[in-house]
Amino acid sequence: MEDYILEVRNIYKSFTGAKPVLEGVNFNLKKGEIHALLGENGAGKSTLIKIISGVLQPDHGDILLKGKKVYFGNPMDAQKHGIAAVFQELALFPELSVAENIFIGHYKYRTLFRSIDWKDLYKEANSFLNSLGIEIDPKALVKDLSIAERQIVEIARVLSINPEILIMDEPTSSLTLEETQRLFNIVRSLKEKGTSIIFISHRLEEVFAIADRVTVLRDGQYIGTKNVAETSVDELIQMMVGRKLEDMYPKVETKKGELLLKVDGLTRNGEFYDVSFELFEGEVLGIAGLVGSGRTEVAQTIFGIRSKDKGKIYIRGEEVNIKNPKDAISLGIVYVPEDRHQHGLLLPMDIVCNTTLPILESLANRGIIDRKEEEILTKKYFELLDIRASGIRQKVMSLSGGNQQKVVLAKWLATKPKILILDEPTRGIDVGAKVAIYQLINKLAQEGYGIILISSEMPEIIGMSDRIIIMHEGRIVGTISRREATQEKILSMALGRKVYTKS
Repeated sequence: MEDYILEVRNIYKSFTGAKPVLEGVNFNLKKGEIHALLGENGAGKSTLIKIISGVLQPDHGDILLKGKKVYFGNPMDAQKHGIAAVFQELALFPELSVAENIFIGHYKYRTLFRSIDWKDLYKEANSFLNSLGIEIDPKALVKDLSIAERQIVEIARVLSINPEILIMDEPTSSLTLEETQRLFNIVRSLKEKGTSIIFISHRLEEVFAIADRVTVLRDGQYIGTKNVAETSVDELIQMMVGRKLEDMYPKVETKKGELLLKVDGLTRNGEFYDVSFELFEGEVLGIAGLVGSGRTEVAQTIFGIRSKDKGKIYIRGEEVNIKNPKDAISLGIVYVPEDRHQHGLLLPMDIVCNTTLPILESLANRGIIDRKEEEILTKKYFELLDIRASGIRQKVMSLSGGNQQKVVLAKWLATKPKILILDEPTRGIDVGAKVAIYQLINKLAQEGYGIILISSEMPEIIGMSDRIIIMHEGRIVGTISRREATQEKILSMALGRKVYTKS
Protein backbone atom coordinates (compact mmCIF):
# COMPACT_ATOMS: atom_id res chain seq x y z
CA MET A 1 0.00 0.00 0.00
CA GLU A 2 1.22 3.47 -0.83
CA ASP A 3 2.49 5.61 2.04
CA TYR A 4 0.49 8.75 2.75
CA ILE A 5 1.38 11.66 4.99
CA LEU A 6 -2.34 12.10 5.77
CA GLU A 7 -5.27 9.70 5.60
CA VAL A 8 -8.92 10.36 6.43
CA ARG A 9 -10.92 7.15 6.81
CA ASN A 10 -14.69 6.73 6.90
CA ILE A 11 -15.40 10.17 8.42
CA TYR A 12 -18.96 11.01 9.52
CA LYS A 13 -20.18 14.39 10.75
CA SER A 14 -23.65 15.81 11.39
CA PHE A 15 -25.01 18.83 13.23
CA THR A 16 -27.92 18.82 15.69
CA GLY A 17 -29.38 15.55 14.46
CA ALA A 18 -29.73 16.71 10.85
CA LYS A 19 -28.73 14.67 7.80
CA PRO A 20 -24.97 13.98 7.96
CA VAL A 21 -22.80 16.61 6.32
CA LEU A 22 -20.18 13.93 5.75
CA GLU A 23 -21.05 10.27 5.24
CA GLY A 24 -18.14 7.84 5.24
CA VAL A 25 -15.72 10.19 3.48
CA ASN A 26 -12.20 9.02 2.59
CA PHE A 27 -9.27 11.19 1.57
CA ASN A 28 -5.51 10.79 1.40
CA LEU A 29 -2.54 13.04 0.76
CA LYS A 30 0.97 12.17 -0.40
CA LYS A 31 4.09 13.98 0.74
CA GLY A 32 4.97 16.83 -1.58
CA GLU A 33 1.78 16.69 -3.67
CA ILE A 34 -0.91 19.25 -4.44
CA HIS A 35 -4.27 17.51 -4.02
CA ALA A 36 -7.36 19.45 -5.12
CA LEU A 37 -10.66 18.96 -3.29
CA LEU A 38 -13.76 19.69 -5.38
CA GLY A 39 -17.50 19.71 -4.89
CA GLU A 40 -20.50 22.01 -5.01
CA ASN A 41 -21.28 24.26 -2.06
CA GLY A 42 -22.78 21.99 0.57
CA ALA A 43 -20.79 18.97 -0.64
CA GLY A 44 -18.87 18.85 2.65
CA LYS A 45 -15.47 20.27 1.60
CA SER A 46 -15.31 22.93 4.30
CA THR A 47 -16.46 20.53 6.99
CA LEU A 48 -13.81 18.01 5.98
CA ILE A 49 -10.94 20.51 6.06
CA LYS A 50 -12.17 21.90 9.39
CA ILE A 51 -11.97 18.37 10.79
CA ILE A 52 -8.47 17.89 9.38
CA SER A 53 -7.37 21.24 10.85
CA GLY A 54 -8.96 20.67 14.29
CA VAL A 55 -11.73 23.26 14.07
CA LEU A 56 -14.35 20.48 14.18
CA GLN A 57 -14.24 16.93 15.49
CA PRO A 58 -15.77 13.99 13.57
CA ASP A 59 -18.68 11.98 14.97
CA HIS A 60 -16.64 9.01 13.99
CA GLY A 61 -13.91 7.86 11.65
CA ASP A 62 -10.14 8.15 11.82
CA ILE A 63 -7.41 10.62 10.92
CA LEU A 64 -3.92 9.20 10.39
CA LEU A 65 -0.67 11.14 10.12
CA LYS A 66 2.23 9.15 8.71
CA GLY A 67 0.30 5.97 9.46
CA LYS A 68 -0.53 6.78 13.11
CA LYS A 69 -3.99 7.70 14.41
CA VAL A 70 -4.29 11.24 15.78
CA TYR A 71 -7.03 13.29 17.42
CA PHE A 72 -7.26 17.07 17.17
CA GLY A 73 -9.33 18.74 19.88
CA ASN A 74 -8.64 22.21 18.49
CA PRO A 75 -6.63 23.98 15.76
CA MET A 76 -3.57 24.28 18.01
CA ASP A 77 -3.41 20.46 18.22
CA ALA A 78 -3.38 20.26 14.42
CA GLN A 79 -0.83 23.06 14.16
CA LYS A 80 1.52 21.24 16.54
CA HIS A 81 1.37 18.31 14.11
CA GLY A 82 2.35 20.60 11.22
CA ILE A 83 -1.13 21.25 9.76
CA ALA A 84 -2.21 24.82 8.96
CA ALA A 85 -5.16 26.18 6.99
CA VAL A 86 -6.02 29.30 5.02
CA PHE A 87 -9.81 29.47 5.23
CA GLN A 88 -12.11 31.36 2.89
CA GLU A 89 -13.35 33.39 5.89
CA LEU A 90 -10.24 35.40 6.75
CA ALA A 91 -9.03 35.28 10.37
CA LEU A 92 -7.21 38.59 10.57
CA PHE A 93 -7.26 41.41 13.14
CA PRO A 94 -8.28 44.58 11.25
CA GLU A 95 -6.89 47.01 13.84
CA LEU A 96 -3.44 45.41 13.85
CA SER A 97 -0.67 45.88 11.31
CA VAL A 98 0.29 43.46 8.55
CA ALA A 99 3.43 42.45 10.50
CA GLU A 100 1.48 41.82 13.72
CA ASN A 101 -1.03 39.65 11.88
CA ILE A 102 1.66 37.59 10.17
CA PHE A 103 3.56 36.77 13.35
CA ILE A 104 0.70 36.75 15.84
CA GLY A 105 1.12 33.90 18.29
CA HIS A 106 4.83 33.57 17.62
CA TYR A 107 6.31 37.02 18.13
CA LYS A 108 9.97 37.25 19.01
CA TYR A 109 10.22 39.06 22.34
CA ARG A 110 13.10 40.95 23.90
CA THR A 111 14.55 38.73 26.62
CA LEU A 112 14.41 41.10 29.59
CA PHE A 113 10.79 42.31 29.75
CA ARG A 114 9.19 40.18 26.99
CA SER A 115 8.46 43.37 25.05
CA ILE A 116 8.18 43.33 21.27
CA ASP A 117 11.10 44.59 19.22
CA TRP A 118 9.00 46.54 16.74
CA LYS A 119 11.87 47.49 14.48
CA ASP A 120 12.91 43.86 14.19
CA LEU A 121 9.29 42.72 13.73
CA TYR A 122 8.71 45.04 10.77
CA LYS A 123 12.09 44.18 9.28
CA GLU A 124 11.40 40.45 9.54
CA ALA A 125 7.89 40.87 8.11
CA ASN A 126 9.23 42.90 5.19
CA SER A 127 11.91 40.28 4.50
CA PHE A 128 9.33 37.48 4.67
CA LEU A 129 6.89 39.26 2.34
CA ASN A 130 9.70 40.00 -0.12
CA SER A 131 10.70 36.32 -0.12
CA LEU A 132 7.15 35.54 -1.25
CA GLY A 133 7.20 38.26 -3.91
CA ILE A 134 4.58 40.29 -2.03
CA GLU A 135 4.69 44.10 -1.99
CA ILE A 136 2.67 45.23 1.03
CA ASP A 137 3.76 47.70 3.70
CA PRO A 138 4.24 45.63 6.90
CA LYS A 139 3.23 48.67 8.98
CA ALA A 140 -0.12 49.11 7.18
CA LEU A 141 -3.27 48.33 9.17
CA VAL A 142 -5.19 45.37 7.80
CA LYS A 143 -8.45 47.37 7.87
CA ASP A 144 -6.98 49.71 5.25
CA LEU A 145 -6.10 46.92 2.81
CA SER A 146 -8.16 45.69 -0.14
CA ILE A 147 -9.82 42.27 -0.02
CA ALA A 148 -7.09 40.86 -2.27
CA GLU A 149 -4.34 42.26 -0.06
CA ARG A 150 -6.00 40.82 3.05
CA GLN A 151 -6.14 37.43 1.36
CA ILE A 152 -2.40 37.64 0.65
CA VAL A 153 -1.66 38.60 4.28
CA GLU A 154 -3.70 35.61 5.48
CA ILE A 155 -1.67 33.30 3.26
CA ALA A 156 1.58 34.86 4.50
CA ARG A 157 0.44 34.44 8.13
CA VAL A 158 -0.07 30.71 7.68
CA LEU A 159 3.17 30.23 5.73
CA SER A 160 5.11 31.96 8.51
CA ILE A 161 4.73 28.87 10.73
CA ASN A 162 6.27 26.68 8.02
CA PRO A 163 3.57 23.93 7.97
CA GLU A 164 4.17 20.39 6.72
CA ILE A 165 0.57 20.16 5.47
CA LEU A 166 -1.04 23.32 4.09
CA ILE A 167 -4.79 23.58 3.45
CA MET A 168 -5.89 26.37 1.10
CA ASP A 169 -9.63 27.08 0.85
CA GLU A 170 -10.38 29.28 -2.18
CA PRO A 171 -7.08 31.19 -1.84
CA THR A 172 -7.41 32.93 -5.23
CA SER A 173 -11.03 34.09 -4.93
CA SER A 174 -9.99 37.74 -4.43
CA LEU A 175 -6.76 37.74 -6.44
CA THR A 176 -5.97 39.11 -9.87
CA LEU A 177 -4.49 36.89 -12.59
CA GLU A 178 -1.02 38.24 -11.79
CA GLU A 179 -1.46 37.69 -8.05
CA THR A 180 -2.82 34.19 -8.68
CA GLN A 181 0.21 33.32 -10.79
CA ARG A 182 2.50 34.63 -8.05
CA LEU A 183 0.65 32.49 -5.49
CA PHE A 184 0.97 29.43 -7.74
CA ASN A 185 4.72 30.01 -7.94
CA ILE A 186 4.83 30.05 -4.13
CA VAL A 187 2.74 26.86 -3.97
CA ARG A 188 4.99 25.08 -6.47
CA SER A 189 8.04 26.17 -4.47
CA LEU A 190 6.50 24.75 -1.29
CA LYS A 191 5.79 21.49 -3.10
CA GLU A 192 9.41 21.23 -4.21
CA LYS A 193 10.46 21.61 -0.56
CA GLY A 194 8.20 18.69 0.40
CA THR A 195 5.13 20.54 1.70
CA SER A 196 1.85 18.68 1.06
CA ILE A 197 -1.03 20.91 -0.03
CA ILE A 198 -4.80 20.46 -0.04
CA PHE A 199 -6.16 22.98 -2.55
CA ILE A 200 -9.84 23.95 -2.79
CA SER A 201 -11.05 26.05 -5.71
CA HIS A 202 -14.22 26.49 -7.74
CA ARG A 203 -12.11 27.48 -10.75
CA LEU A 204 -11.49 24.23 -12.56
CA GLU A 205 -8.80 25.77 -14.75
CA GLU A 206 -6.79 26.34 -11.56
CA VAL A 207 -7.05 22.67 -10.64
CA PHE A 208 -5.55 21.67 -14.00
CA ALA A 209 -2.85 24.35 -13.66
CA ILE A 210 -1.64 23.46 -10.16
CA ALA A 211 -2.86 20.07 -8.85
CA ASP A 212 -1.47 16.53 -9.12
CA ARG A 213 -4.61 14.68 -8.00
CA VAL A 214 -8.22 15.68 -7.40
CA THR A 215 -10.88 14.25 -5.07
CA VAL A 216 -14.58 15.01 -5.59
CA LEU A 217 -17.27 15.11 -2.88
CA ARG A 218 -21.01 15.32 -3.56
CA ASP A 219 -23.76 15.67 -0.95
CA GLY A 220 -21.33 14.74 1.81
CA GLN A 221 -20.17 11.57 0.11
CA TYR A 222 -16.89 10.54 -1.47
CA ILE A 223 -17.31 10.24 -5.26
CA GLY A 224 -13.79 9.50 -6.44
CA THR A 225 -10.16 10.51 -6.86
CA LYS A 226 -8.47 11.13 -10.21
CA ASN A 227 -5.01 11.97 -11.44
CA VAL A 228 -5.39 15.44 -12.94
CA ALA A 229 -3.43 14.41 -16.04
CA GLU A 230 -5.95 11.62 -16.67
CA THR A 231 -9.25 13.50 -16.30
CA SER A 232 -11.12 16.38 -17.94
CA VAL A 233 -13.28 19.36 -17.03
CA ASP A 234 -16.39 17.57 -18.29
CA GLU A 235 -15.68 14.49 -16.18
CA LEU A 236 -15.07 16.52 -13.02
CA ILE A 237 -18.25 18.57 -13.51
CA GLN A 238 -20.25 15.37 -13.97
CA MET A 239 -18.71 13.93 -10.80
CA MET A 240 -19.55 17.11 -8.85
CA VAL A 241 -23.14 17.61 -9.92
CA GLY A 242 -24.18 14.10 -10.94
CA ARG A 243 -25.17 15.26 -14.39
CA LYS A 244 -23.65 16.83 -17.49
CA LEU A 245 -23.68 20.58 -17.82
CA GLU A 246 -23.91 21.02 -21.55
CA ASP A 247 -23.63 24.78 -21.33
CA MET A 248 -21.90 26.53 -18.45
CA TYR A 249 -23.25 29.89 -19.57
CA PRO A 250 -26.92 29.42 -20.55
CA LYS A 251 -27.33 32.87 -22.05
CA VAL A 252 -30.84 33.57 -23.33
CA GLU A 253 -31.27 36.28 -25.95
CA THR A 254 -33.74 38.94 -24.83
CA LYS A 255 -35.39 41.83 -26.61
CA LYS A 256 -33.82 45.17 -25.68
CA GLY A 257 -36.46 47.52 -24.31
CA GLU A 258 -36.50 51.17 -23.34
CA LEU A 259 -33.55 53.11 -21.97
CA LEU A 260 -33.38 52.60 -18.19
CA LEU A 261 -30.13 54.16 -17.06
CA LYS A 262 -27.82 56.72 -18.61
CA VAL A 263 -24.50 57.68 -17.04
CA ASP A 264 -22.90 60.79 -18.55
CA GLY A 265 -19.35 61.92 -17.73
CA LEU A 266 -19.36 60.42 -14.24
CA THR A 267 -16.14 61.28 -12.41
CA ARG A 268 -14.76 60.67 -8.93
CA ASN A 269 -11.32 62.22 -8.72
CA GLY A 270 -8.54 59.73 -8.08
CA GLU A 271 -10.72 56.72 -8.94
CA PHE A 272 -12.45 57.10 -12.33
CA TYR A 273 -12.99 59.74 -14.99
CA ASP A 274 -15.58 60.68 -17.62
CA VAL A 275 -17.48 57.39 -17.48
CA SER A 276 -20.47 57.30 -19.83
CA PHE A 277 -22.76 54.42 -20.83
CA GLU A 278 -26.39 53.39 -21.26
CA LEU A 279 -28.36 50.43 -19.91
CA PHE A 280 -31.61 49.20 -21.48
CA GLU A 281 -34.47 47.04 -20.26
CA GLY A 282 -33.70 43.35 -20.72
CA GLU A 283 -29.97 43.98 -21.18
CA VAL A 284 -27.01 42.49 -19.36
CA LEU A 285 -24.20 45.03 -19.56
CA GLY A 286 -20.84 43.59 -18.56
CA ILE A 287 -18.05 45.69 -17.06
CA ALA A 288 -14.60 44.14 -17.35
CA GLY A 289 -11.20 45.35 -16.22
CA LEU A 290 -8.35 44.49 -13.91
CA VAL A 291 -8.51 45.07 -10.15
CA GLY A 292 -8.04 48.81 -9.64
CA SER A 293 -9.57 49.76 -12.99
CA GLY A 294 -12.47 51.56 -11.27
CA ARG A 295 -15.27 49.05 -11.97
CA THR A 296 -16.48 48.71 -8.38
CA GLU A 297 -16.02 52.39 -7.65
CA VAL A 298 -18.31 53.34 -10.56
CA ALA A 299 -20.95 50.87 -9.36
CA GLN A 300 -20.78 52.16 -5.79
CA THR A 301 -21.10 55.75 -6.98
CA ILE A 302 -24.24 54.93 -8.98
CA PHE A 303 -25.62 53.24 -5.86
CA GLY A 304 -24.78 56.23 -3.64
CA ILE A 305 -22.11 54.60 -1.48
CA ARG A 306 -19.55 57.03 -2.92
CA SER A 307 -20.13 60.62 -3.98
CA LYS A 308 -19.41 61.89 -7.49
CA ASP A 309 -17.31 64.92 -8.32
CA LYS A 310 -18.76 65.41 -11.81
CA GLY A 311 -21.22 63.90 -14.22
CA LYS A 312 -24.92 63.13 -14.44
CA ILE A 313 -27.13 60.07 -13.90
CA TYR A 314 -30.48 59.68 -15.65
CA ILE A 315 -33.25 57.17 -14.89
CA ARG A 316 -35.74 56.78 -17.76
CA GLY A 317 -34.56 60.07 -19.23
CA GLU A 318 -34.84 62.13 -16.03
CA GLU A 319 -31.76 63.38 -14.20
CA VAL A 320 -31.56 62.11 -10.63
CA ASN A 321 -29.45 63.11 -7.66
CA ILE A 322 -28.33 60.02 -5.73
CA LYS A 323 -26.78 61.03 -2.40
CA ASN A 324 -26.94 57.68 -0.63
CA PRO A 325 -28.10 54.06 -1.11
CA LYS A 326 -31.58 54.91 0.18
CA ASP A 327 -31.99 57.33 -2.75
CA ALA A 328 -30.80 54.63 -5.17
CA ILE A 329 -33.16 51.99 -3.78
CA SER A 330 -36.11 54.39 -4.03
CA LEU A 331 -35.20 54.84 -7.72
CA GLY A 332 -35.14 51.08 -8.31
CA ILE A 333 -31.35 50.57 -8.23
CA VAL A 334 -29.76 47.86 -6.08
CA TYR A 335 -26.16 46.72 -5.66
CA VAL A 336 -24.97 43.19 -4.82
CA PRO A 337 -21.48 43.77 -3.37
CA GLU A 338 -18.31 41.84 -4.10
CA ASP A 339 -17.82 40.92 -0.42
CA ARG A 340 -21.09 39.40 0.77
CA HIS A 341 -19.77 38.77 4.29
CA GLN A 342 -18.60 42.32 4.95
CA HIS A 343 -21.23 44.30 3.06
CA GLY A 344 -24.06 42.03 1.96
CA LEU A 345 -25.30 40.04 4.95
CA LEU A 346 -25.96 40.04 8.68
CA LEU A 347 -24.30 36.68 9.23
CA PRO A 348 -25.58 35.95 12.77
CA MET A 349 -29.17 36.66 11.68
CA ASP A 350 -31.54 34.27 9.91
CA ILE A 351 -32.71 34.24 6.29
CA VAL A 352 -35.92 36.12 7.13
CA CYS A 353 -34.11 39.03 8.81
CA ASN A 354 -31.67 39.37 5.96
CA THR A 355 -34.29 39.15 3.20
CA THR A 356 -36.61 41.79 4.63
CA LEU A 357 -33.98 44.18 6.00
CA PRO A 358 -34.29 46.82 3.21
CA ILE A 359 -38.11 46.78 3.27
CA LEU A 360 -38.92 46.65 7.00
CA GLU A 361 -40.64 50.02 6.80
CA SER A 362 -43.16 48.68 4.27
CA LEU A 363 -43.87 45.67 6.52
CA ALA A 364 -44.52 47.78 9.62
CA ASN A 365 -47.79 49.18 10.90
CA ARG A 366 -47.27 51.93 13.49
CA GLY A 367 -43.77 50.67 14.08
CA ILE A 368 -44.76 47.03 14.57
CA ILE A 369 -43.53 44.56 11.94
CA ASP A 370 -46.10 42.16 10.49
CA ARG A 371 -44.18 38.92 11.14
CA LYS A 372 -46.62 36.79 9.17
CA GLU A 373 -46.27 38.96 6.08
CA GLU A 374 -42.49 38.98 6.59
CA GLU A 375 -42.39 35.17 6.51
CA ILE A 376 -44.72 34.95 3.49
CA LEU A 377 -42.49 37.32 1.53
CA THR A 378 -39.30 35.49 2.57
CA LYS A 379 -40.77 32.12 1.55
CA LYS A 380 -41.56 33.56 -1.88
CA TYR A 381 -37.91 34.39 -2.58
CA PHE A 382 -36.67 31.32 -0.70
CA GLU A 383 -38.54 29.18 -3.23
CA LEU A 384 -37.89 31.42 -6.24
CA LEU A 385 -34.11 31.27 -5.73
CA ASP A 386 -34.12 27.64 -4.55
CA ILE A 387 -32.18 28.48 -1.39
CA ARG A 388 -30.92 25.22 0.12
CA ALA A 389 -31.46 25.45 3.87
CA SER A 390 -33.36 23.72 6.68
CA GLY A 391 -35.85 26.57 6.57
CA ILE A 392 -36.21 30.34 6.46
CA ARG A 393 -35.13 30.64 10.10
CA GLN A 394 -31.69 29.12 9.51
CA LYS A 395 -28.79 31.43 10.40
CA VAL A 396 -27.10 32.81 7.29
CA MET A 397 -23.61 32.12 8.66
CA SER A 398 -24.32 28.38 8.50
CA LEU A 399 -25.26 28.42 4.80
CA SER A 400 -22.90 27.52 1.96
CA GLY A 401 -21.38 30.35 -0.08
CA GLY A 402 -23.77 29.85 -2.98
CA ASN A 403 -26.83 29.95 -0.74
CA GLN A 404 -25.53 33.02 1.08
CA GLN A 405 -25.25 34.74 -2.29
CA LYS A 406 -28.84 33.76 -3.07
CA VAL A 407 -29.95 35.40 0.21
CA VAL A 408 -28.20 38.63 -0.84
CA LEU A 409 -30.11 38.48 -4.13
CA ALA A 410 -33.37 37.72 -2.30
CA LYS A 411 -32.85 40.78 -0.10
CA TRP A 412 -32.53 43.08 -3.08
CA LEU A 413 -35.21 41.47 -5.24
CA ALA A 414 -37.63 42.02 -2.37
CA THR A 415 -37.26 45.77 -2.97
CA LYS A 416 -38.71 45.25 -6.48
CA PRO A 417 -35.90 47.02 -8.35
CA LYS A 418 -35.51 47.60 -12.06
CA ILE A 419 -31.70 47.94 -12.17
CA LEU A 420 -29.42 45.32 -10.60
CA ILE A 421 -25.71 45.94 -10.24
CA LEU A 422 -24.00 42.58 -9.64
CA ASP A 423 -20.38 42.92 -8.48
CA GLU A 424 -18.58 39.54 -8.78
CA PRO A 425 -21.88 37.68 -8.13
CA THR A 426 -20.35 34.18 -8.41
CA ARG A 427 -17.12 34.75 -6.48
CA GLY A 428 -16.36 31.75 -4.26
CA ILE A 429 -19.37 29.63 -5.23
CA ASP A 430 -19.47 26.26 -6.95
CA VAL A 431 -20.24 25.41 -10.56
CA GLY A 432 -23.82 24.30 -9.85
CA ALA A 433 -24.63 27.47 -7.87
CA LYS A 434 -23.05 29.55 -10.63
CA VAL A 435 -25.38 28.08 -13.22
CA ALA A 436 -28.33 28.82 -10.90
CA ILE A 437 -27.22 32.47 -10.68
CA TYR A 438 -26.83 32.65 -14.47
CA GLN A 439 -30.33 31.23 -14.95
CA LEU A 440 -31.68 33.87 -12.56
CA ILE A 441 -29.90 36.61 -14.53
CA ASN A 442 -31.57 35.30 -17.70
CA LYS A 443 -34.98 35.23 -16.02
CA LEU A 444 -34.65 38.77 -14.70
CA ALA A 445 -33.46 40.08 -18.08
CA GLN A 446 -36.46 38.44 -19.76
CA GLU A 447 -38.70 40.23 -17.25
CA GLY A 448 -37.24 43.58 -18.30
CA TYR A 449 -34.69 44.22 -15.58
CA GLY A 450 -31.52 46.05 -16.56
CA ILE A 451 -28.46 44.26 -15.21
CA ILE A 452 -24.89 45.49 -14.82
CA LEU A 453 -22.53 42.53 -14.41
CA ILE A 454 -19.05 43.17 -13.02
CA SER A 455 -16.80 40.13 -13.17
CA SER A 456 -13.12 39.18 -13.20
CA GLU A 457 -13.93 35.83 -14.82
CA MET A 458 -13.55 36.30 -18.58
CA PRO A 459 -15.73 33.31 -19.61
CA GLU A 460 -18.50 34.60 -17.34
CA ILE A 461 -18.42 38.17 -18.65
CA ILE A 462 -18.35 36.94 -22.26
CA GLY A 463 -20.90 34.18 -21.74
CA MET A 464 -23.56 36.26 -19.96
CA SER A 465 -23.27 39.83 -21.31
CA ASP A 466 -25.02 41.42 -24.29
CA ARG A 467 -22.45 44.23 -24.39
CA ILE A 468 -19.17 44.61 -22.53
CA ILE A 469 -17.54 47.82 -21.31
CA ILE A 470 -13.81 47.53 -20.64
CA MET A 471 -12.11 49.83 -18.12
CA HIS A 472 -8.44 50.66 -17.67
CA GLU A 473 -7.05 52.98 -14.98
CA GLY A 474 -10.43 54.56 -14.25
CA ARG A 475 -11.53 55.13 -17.83
CA ILE A 476 -13.68 53.27 -20.35
CA VAL A 477 -11.33 52.20 -23.14
CA GLY A 478 -13.88 50.45 -25.32
CA THR A 479 -17.25 48.76 -25.69
CA ILE A 480 -17.77 45.52 -27.62
CA SER A 481 -20.69 43.25 -28.32
CA ARG A 482 -20.90 39.67 -27.11
CA ARG A 483 -20.32 38.41 -30.66
CA GLU A 484 -17.04 40.33 -30.96
CA ALA A 485 -15.74 39.44 -27.50
CA THR A 486 -12.76 37.19 -26.91
CA GLN A 487 -10.63 36.79 -23.80
CA GLU A 488 -7.57 38.05 -25.67
CA LYS A 489 -9.35 41.17 -26.90
CA ILE A 490 -10.77 42.07 -23.47
CA LEU A 491 -7.47 41.45 -21.68
CA SER A 492 -5.58 43.52 -24.24
CA MET A 493 -7.94 46.42 -23.67
CA ALA A 494 -7.94 45.99 -19.89
CA LEU A 495 -4.14 46.24 -19.94
CA GLY A 496 -4.37 49.43 -21.99
CA ARG A 497 -2.48 47.96 -24.92
CA LYS A 498 -5.07 48.63 -27.59
CA VAL A 499 -8.50 50.22 -27.77
CA TYR A 500 -11.30 48.54 -29.70
CA THR A 501 -14.44 50.54 -30.28
CA LYS A 502 -17.80 49.73 -31.71
CA SER A 503 -19.99 52.40 -33.21
